[in-house]
Amino acid sequence: MTSGRKLAPVTMLEPGLDGPYHLDSGDKLRITVFEQASLTNTYTVDQAGYIAFPLIGNVAARGLTTQELARALARGLSGGYLRNPDVSVEVDTYRPFFIMGEVRNPGQYTYVDGLTAQTAVAIAGGFTARANDGQVEVTRRLNGKSYTGLVPLSAAIRPGDVLRVPLRLF
Repeated sequence: MTSGRKLAPVTMLEPGLDGPYHLDSGDKLRITVFEQASLTNTYTVDQAGYIAFPLIGNVAARGLTTQELARALARGLSGGYLRNPDVSVEVDTYRPFFIMGEVRNPGQYTYVDGLTAQTAVAIAGGFTARANDGQVEVTRRLNGKSYTGLVPLSAAIRPGDVLRVPLRLF
């Protein structure tokens, strides 16, 4: 049951799976500035979409790829702090996914690479007896917009996705 909400076609959710990963709030990043041990550390993308980086302050990370963020950090550091900084950014821990509805343990869970809707349900303790176990509703943010669609259990899940297992119609 979709509660009267208009659902996007499943194909609207798929573009987020093809391209590179885009950072958002809750991602923990391992940032390495080569030959600068004091700047190399793990940083978290805050709720506003920024990381607080030494010397250059808040740097926008939301919506960027790791390569784009590395270039932005290098530009900031080269502005009077370092000559030709070599910066590397990788995701240390992805932001969580959320699952609600007809699962035994709804809540927030750590994202793991290769997650499907079926494994997300399993992580949440499985379906309740009242669940519609054929498909899951997924809400995903892409390019600043939210899309919601029904997906099969084999569908790939991304960090930050919100899953809802609907009630079965008897």
